[in-house]
Amino acid sequence: MNPNPAIMQSVEALNYRVTVGDVALKSGLDVQIAQQELLNLASSANGHLQVADTGDIVYLFPQDFRNVLRNKYWRLRLKSWLEKIWNVIFYLLRISFGIILIASIILVLIAIVVIVIGMSSNRDDNDNRSINNSRGGGMMFFPRFWFTPDFFYIFSPNYHRRNNRFQQLENQQENELNFLESIYSFLFGDGNPNQNLEERRWREIASVIQSAKGAVIAEQIAPYLDNITIYNERDEDYMLPVLTRFNGYPEVSEEGEIIYYFPELQVTAKQTRNINIIPYLKENFWRFTIATSQQKIMAVALGGINFVLLLVLGSLLSSEVVAELGSFIYFVSSIYGILVTYAIGYLAIPLIRYFWLQSRNKKIEKRNQNRQEMANFLQENKQQLLPKLNYAQKFAQQKVINQEDITYSTERNLLDQVMESWENQ
Repeated sequence: MNPNPAIMQSVEALNYRVTVGDVALKSGLDVQIAQQELLNLASSANGHLQVADTGDIVYLFPQDFRNVLRNKYWRLRLKSWLEKIWNVIFYLLRISFGIILIASIILVLIAIVVIVIGMSSNRDDNDNRSINNSRGGGMMFFPRFWFTPDFFYIFSPNYHRRNNRFQQLENQQENELNFLESIYSFLFGDGNPNQNLEERRWREIASVIQSAKGAVIAEQIAPYLDNITIYNERDEDYMLPVLTRFNGYPEVSEEGEIIYYFPELQVTAKQTRNINIIPYLKENFWRFTIATSQQKIMAVALGGINFVLLLVLGSLLSSEVVAELGSFIYFVSSIYGILVTYAIGYLAIPLIRYFWLQSRNKKIEKRNQNRQEMANFLQENKQQLLPKLNYAQKFAQQKVINQEDITYSTERNLLDQVMESWENQ
């Protein structure tokens, strides 16, 4: 059974000495799952268990536990290699849309020039050859394009730095896209900004519980939930998933007020500093693209140029001369439908996505507003909720397991530990 990546990340973030509550807080995982996965990781990565005199357990891991796991599990090594390969493949996929766009423009432009020259030559053949030769033939003007090293530099990941070398931005993004990546971003966006929303939700709820030393009221948790309805708000049924996930218990006061306490989140391997608590869970809005304004203008302009050039080419392909112009024009003519489909999709997909994102962001705004109202209710009615908060404080506690609290550890010989305990007594 391969170790859970979220558990491994939590162990590293918590300096390799953790309790089940610490990991549940950091990862947002179910307490039972966190306990099971910690045991799995400890057995797989040469971890150790430390038992305090209170019976609480601390998990201790070597700092090189990832290397231990890689040496033990071929699947982890394979996964690491596959991730590197996929990163390369996905990068090539992203830049391919920009490459296709540029290739389409160049291909169509060359085809237009070849057809126009062919049509001009055909007209010349129908005129008086001697007169045309004496006058040097017809003159036509074609725009000139320079493919300098700067043009090909747009393929580089550092394109944006060179492009802005005369305009140093104070707050320039570290991971700003290069030009080809910006084409993909313009077409398809940059992924779900709330992909880890559930993970964030449970992390924030665990943080609220731990900051209250393991005992809370429902109104403190409500700003982080979306399952609250007019049917379950009064009897606080929406707290059931929280109780299940973090192994909590309800407690009723003599006045009928309900509070909730979570023993596993009251035990930690180190003293908890001031926890930064956000007032409510805020979803991020979907962004159309993270490309810069200049990149967006360039993406639209190139898409428009490509579409117009294809319209011009389409009108030229209807000429009878085209059949006499060789295999290149025949090839362009055969893929003309594909090029037009790409050009239309290039302009249509961002437009459709723009309106779709507007609708989606309105729903996100509504959910954020609902959670904010619950957070405001908590702040504005603290006096009214004071009896519940005071009752919750009776169950609030935090147990910090220090090294001197440990009575037994799997990293040391059992006989030595028994002798040491006897000497201390």
